[in-house]
Amino acid sequence: MLQKDPCQKQACEIQKCLQANNYMESKCQAVIQELRKCCARHPKGRSLVCSGFEKEEEEKLALKPTSK
Repeated sequence: MLQKDPCQKQACEIQKCLQANNYMESKCQAVIQELRKCCARHPKGRSLVCSGFEKEEEEKLALKPTSK
């Protein structure tokens, strides 16, 4: 049986917020932060809706200069 995505509710809240605020991301920072918190609570790969944040983190780490 397919399990429900643990962060689906937060992802839906972001969509509602964006639609209500004419897609101005700056007006939805609180709900975006809630999704980030949800993603942080679950193992990597557990939530499909978190995959964008996981990819973002990987890219940040790849660009981070290494210390000598």
